[in-house]
Amino acid sequence: MNDIKVVNFNDLKTKKALYQEALESKGIELDLDYLLALHNRCRELTGALEEVRRQRNVNSREVALDRENQDLIDEGRRINRVVNEHQEKLRTMQEELNLLALRLPGLPLPEVPRGKTEAENKELFRIGDLPGAGQCPLDHMELARMHGMVDIEGAVKAAGTRAYALLGTGAVLENALLRFAYDRILEKGYLAVQAPVMVREPAMQGTGYFPFGEDNAYHLEKDGLYLTGTAEVGILAIHADRCLEDLDKPLRLFGMSTCFRREAGAAGRDTRGLYRVHQFHKVEQVIICPADFELANIEHLKLRENAEQILQDLELPYRVVDCCTGELGLGQARKYDIETWMPSREAYGETHSCSNFLDFQARRLNLRYREKGGGRPYAFTLNNTALATPRILIAFLENHQRTGGAIHIPLALRPYLGGIERLEPAN
Repeated sequence: MNDIKVVNFNDLKTKKALYQEALESKGIELDLDYLLALHNRCRELTGALEEVRRQRNVNSREVALDRENQDLIDEGRRINRVVNEHQEKLRTMQEELNLLALRLPGLPLPEVPRGKTEAENKELFRIGDLPGAGQCPLDHMELARMHGMVDIEGAVKAAGTRAYALLGTGAVLENALLRFAYDRILEKGYLAVQAPVMVREPAMQGTGYFPFGEDNAYHLEKDGLYLTGTAEVGILAIHADRCLEDLDKPLRLFGMSTCFRREAGAAGRDTRGLYRVHQFHKVEQVIICPADFELANIEHLKLRENAEQILQDLELPYRVVDCCTGELGLGQARKYDIETWMPSREAYGETHSCSNFLDFQARRLNLRYREKGGGRPYAFTLNNTALATPRILIAFLENHQRTGGAIHIPLALRPYLGGIERLEPAN
């Protein structure tokens, strides 16, 4: 796993201008000329090393036939010194090459909107009617406190800033939403996976969260492990260094996990309430499919539709945006964000991120599949949130509040809450 030799340097050479554009739009510093030159020097030194090893083998055979020949013995010692020098130099060069290659981004698909900030994202459509003025007078924290759902002060005392604790109907409602989303994806035939949430560094590198994401990951230094911010990491990492024998149709996977993000650099932004927290829960969808651009696009839309159907069943208004190149992560070739209406913010807030990575993650994870003709290409990978809490609670509580602070329960969710139609304030 994480063998950077799988970076396609031939592709980099032929599409250098596109990679340079991707670097600039994604805000990544990397000298492509230096990277290519270093790769060539590694190849040349590898060839030289193979040659001196060949010479060493010849010398060893000659010494075996004439053990008293001091000239051959001295020549053997000289060759060994050259081998050791080449090996050490090549090791240093390959380490540098690997670190630089990790910074090489995935190429955005041609149809992705060009731009640098979220202001240049392209809105595709909106679903659902927004509440009228004055219909949502209370924000989610006021509602949560009216219902005895939350204890922020106690959580902060226990765990520090950005911590929260859900109580009573708050905890029950969160679990009901997660189980609802879990069942919806399971019904679609996805394979449930309970993957590790503590992973080694190669898993974070392989899925494209490192480099550049280290500041947002919790590091368990004593154990050499990282807490993941999505089940996607563990689900894909368990398939690393494998060649899937049967990938005639996409492998559709999903998992529910607790997630952890430090939210470094987010001080002062969205710090009130449940919008930006360190620990949360998420049902995540993951696709591994053959390296077919058309098929990957179809699967990308299916992932998005799954999440949209969940929001529609929960009677929540939302919009879908096609993210511009500057809003794509290191490996994303295309990304749709689904943003749910949050009345207290008077704006749509991101609740789902639907990504197509093409072969970016598979190359880094060395995840291949066997074709009928005997080939072993890298797979394509995609993912999308099905539902994440507690952020979805913001939209749920605020959009479904009724006069006096009661909370309407959509029909689809009622079986998960004992059939009740509304939640009444505790006081």
